[in-house]
Amino acid sequence: MSEADPQFLPTSRHRLAYRAIKGEGPPLVWCGGFASDMDSTKAQALADWAQAKGRAYIRFDYSGHGLSEGRFADGTIGQWFGDARAIIEGLCDEPPIIVGSSMGGWIALLVTRALAGTPRAPKGLVLIAPAIDFTEELMWAQFTDEMRAQIERDGEWKRPSIYGDPLPITRALIEDGRKHLLFTGPIATHCPVHILQGMQDPDVPWKHAMRLVEHLPGDDVTTTLIRDGDHRLSRPQDIEKLIQAVEGIA
Repeated sequence: MSEADPQFLPTSRHRLAYRAIKGEGPPLVWCGGFASDMDSTKAQALADWAQAKGRAYIRFDYSGHGLSEGRFADGTIGQWFGDARAIIEGLCDEPPIIVGSSMGGWIALLVTRALAGTPRAPKGLVLIAPAIDFTEELMWAQFTDEMRAQIERDGEWKRPSIYGDPLPITRALIEDGRKHLLFTGPIATHCPVHILQGMQDPDVPWKHAMRLVEHLPGDDVTTTLIRDGDHRLSRPQDIEKLIQAVEGIA
């Protein structure tokens, strides 16, 4: 069945926009990246694949992203993790396969941990350039003293982005991120995991993905390193590898 116009799932804080394709098998759930949306190249490519294969597929916008309610600058990892959990618990009829891109990889692992032992515990994960603990490891730890001081003093710093307008990095984002860090110990997903990582990624270094592998000692993990791949991994050859990874788990 084809996707209809965007629909909205009410939550305790915001209405979340989503698109859904009805189909067979465990539903695929797309968790996008920081300041991305559900109409990104990879999310759309998965929609086309799901449509062609008759697979169930759900993609959505976190609060403050895309078509969902809320302000981006008010968002935190905990809030966006809650959004993803609400989508899965509210829309999935069976355990999903989560595809998480960049920040969505962190969100996917947080959701998987929260749903462990429940009827919606994920059956598999595909993580694209997973930005685990990025607020601490890839932001705060890399910021200059001046950047940190501005965040502490003014509550935010505008980070330049090669993908668009500068993004507000808020004190709330950094402080809340510390409540959800995963590199503090082993991570248990109880499902197969496939990681796709570009080795020319300027935002999430490939060694960061390898660090994640080290924190998944009890899981069946497949890692695909794409030597000339960047952070987005949106080229046709990258999309092909993504589809292969999803098919391998689905």
